[in-house]
Amino acid sequence: MKKKRLQSLILASTMLMGATTAMAAGDIITGDSVGPADAENTLVFRMTTDGPRNNDPELAAGYSDLYRKFIANHPGWKMELQMMSGDINQEQARILEQAQSGNAPDCAAVDSFVLSRFKEAGVLKSFSPYFSAEEISQLFPFVREGVTGEDGDIYAWWWSTDLRVLYRNKSVIPDAPQTWEETKQAALDSQEEVMEGILFNGARYEGTTFDWLANFWAQRGTLVDENGKPSFAEGDNRQKFIDAVNYYRDLVESGAAPKRVASIGNYDDFNAAAAAGTTALFVGGNWQLQQLRNTLDPETFENWTFSRLPGPTADQRATGTGGWTVASFSDDPAKVEMCAALAREVYMGPANALQEQLPTRADLYSEYDVFSTPTNKAFAEALETGHARPGVPVYPEISNQIQIMFGKVLTGSQETEAAIDEAFKASMDAYNRL
Repeated sequence: MKKKRLQSLILASTMLMGATTAMAAGDIITGDSVGPADAENTLVFRMTTDGPRNNDPELAAGYSDLYRKFIANHPGWKMELQMMSGDINQEQARILEQAQSGNAPDCAAVDSFVLSRFKEAGVLKSFSPYFSAEEISQLFPFVREGVTGEDGDIYAWWWSTDLRVLYRNKSVIPDAPQTWEETKQAALDSQEEVMEGILFNGARYEGTTFDWLANFWAQRGTLVDENGKPSFAEGDNRQKFIDAVNYYRDLVESGAAPKRVASIGNYDDFNAAAAAGTTALFVGGNWQLQQLRNTLDPETFENWTFSRLPGPTADQRATGTGGWTVASFSDDPAKVEMCAALAREVYMGPANALQEQLPTRADLYSEYDVFSTPTNKAFAEALETGHARPGVPVYPEISNQIQIMFGKVLTGSQETEAAIDEAFKASMDAYNRL
């Protein structure tokens, strides 16, 4: 007890000394600003909660340290922090509108989901001078494509990502299913252990579309053409789309998946089923591994693992990916450079490690201990076949129509092709109204 008390006193003394030193150096950090109030230069950064105002006190403290170090490395600068609301779609539309009218912040977090719309609008400033060819080459293919403009320059730095995988209880399903057929059989076999089969999102929910799209992308299907026009039910895409939809339909009709998947629209349901011991197989996000660790007792958690999403064949694989970028809208070259420096020094690596958010550079998985684990290396391998949602104006309606389509298909109220045709027509109508 005395030893612990002494350690506590030392820690408190160290923290006090650190705070005193920071104050002596004129270091200022609040919820709205970082750096000396009288700094000559100001960078306005509109951000998500990935920063000093994170809702988790431990993460907020970690980000505060990163921001203090960043400002210390750039004397003469301060940062004005503008927080986004929780309505990300609205916030991103607002930034784009402001950028087009010349009123955008100097630097902002841009959702990778809509990055292409910002590129097409020509409002982003080039980051190519501030990142080496080696750094750019280490980006996963879907990330490198996402940040690169038609001129070959990069126009944002995509620093974090996620992906979808197949979770399984290996005490029930020892071997990872490699194909759709193997997945169906594994789900049916699990029912011998009084399980309900494979679970996945199937309700009116963006996760339903995004998780399922990997089955379409695995066949090299494309939702839209080069002009952003819906193409998923035309030409070569049509049969690929039908096959991917029928994969889910067959899971339900064969009993490999319970009928209730048509009403699931929440990843938490899968964690709950795993904890209750009612499922041994589900499609989920990489972040759920930590949630399972926190939810299950250690002995039960040891039975759970994950693998890449199966494809129609073992060689046809894909996974859906998302994540955030940092981009600049300023006409001031010094502010563009400062924004790029923020992406490089705070977010590219340090913030990944702080929040355990997957890096977008393959080499960072060996540079940081937290990402050099076999688990995170496996996630990195799966990211090699990652696909981002097309950042075109019509995508939200395409997703909405796919969700409606699955409501019909999974309940058996409409044949697959008829449901697809209705979804395609509604998507085309939406496109023509743009």
